[in-house]
Amino acid sequence: MKDQLPDSATSGNKSTLSEIGRLFFKLGCIAFGGPAAHIAMMEDEVVKKRKWMSHEHFLDLVGATNLIPGPNSTEMTMHCGHERAGWPGLIVAGTCFIFPAVAITSVFAWAYQQYGQLPEVEAFIYGIKPAVIAIIISAVIALGKKALKSVELGILGAATAIACLAGVNEIIALFGCGLAGVGLYLVRHWKSTAHSFLPLLFLQAVAVTPHLSNVRVFWSFLKVGALLYGSGYVLFAFLDAELVSKGLLTRQQLIDAIAVGQFTPGPVLSTATFVGWQLHGAWGALAATAGIFLPSFLFTALLNPLIPKMRRSKVMGAFLDAVNVAAVAVIVAVCVEMGQAALTDWRTVLIAIVSLLVTFVFKKLNSAFIVLGGAALGYLLTFL
Repeated sequence: MKDQLPDSATSGNKSTLSEIGRLFFKLGCIAFGGPAAHIAMMEDEVVKKRKWMSHEHFLDLVGATNLIPGPNSTEMTMHCGHERAGWPGLIVAGTCFIFPAVAITSVFAWAYQQYGQLPEVEAFIYGIKPAVIAIIISAVIALGKKALKSVELGILGAATAIACLAGVNEIIALFGCGLAGVGLYLVRHWKSTAHSFLPLLFLQAVAVTPHLSNVRVFWSFLKVGALLYGSGYVLFAFLDAELVSKGLLTRQQLIDAIAVGQFTPGPVLSTATFVGWQLHGAWGALAATAGIFLPSFLFTALLNPLIPKMRRSKVMGAFLDAVNVAAVAVIVAVCVEMGQAALTDWRTVLIAIVSLLVTFVFKKLNSAFIVLGGAALGYLLTFL
């Protein structure tokens, strides 16, 4: 009997890891539209359908993820995997979410190197973008209900959204909202403020000039992965300064790399795979991919155990509450900006309205069908 228990536990663990792998591989295949849309899909799958965690804890993870470097949605997959199956779950979830984007990008990178151009996919992207906006709006409503615990938090959230739309850096807005939340708590509980604030420490390695080209590629992308805050699109500014200005990559190659990041599902940082391939073929792609995503695994592994402790502290709880409402506000700001760029004519407005109606009428419908439906509508309506 004693020998059977470990086998049963092992079997259950394998089953759980398989479930995690299937879910995040699927999301990696259909997650178009950037971090806000990815997080919306995760919230639907992990909280609403599978009930792996509460809305409140999911919000804590979203808020905390915004405070560390790296791609937010990718790190959220790792948090969700860790919540379900510990360290193995973290690794499986992150890897399975990243893999489809990296694989698809590698195919485009190889074809681009062979033929010097990208395929025409604009008609499908035309319809995907407004459909993704509908998915984000649905998630904002669900998360907003949990985040808005008081009128004061609502005011802080509105101020954060306005600040982001005005051009304030997302990280500054998030930290500012969090500190304002702590300030409100201290004002309310003036006599009981004997709590300590535990800051997160981030280590930076000292640069060592390597001799191997692929090691240099790995190091370059490791640096940006460890220091990249906010939108993944900041990566492009880094690549322009690090590679284009030094003549290692042409500006046209960078523009095409950005296009690949836009029309492939999953994290936009898979652009690194495309760039690495142009620099040093398949091995360069592998080095760039490993470098850009490795810090996310490390940061998430360090942060995840701290979140429950932060929530138990009243001061840190006030900080997380404010950061959570700020995170929702940032998603709202992103949605507004996406709407301005994507809703350009009656066709895109129609796709957005239809997608939004579908999300509210068929609440249990997988978001993959909304994305695919938007792509099909976009393709068909381009002929009108």
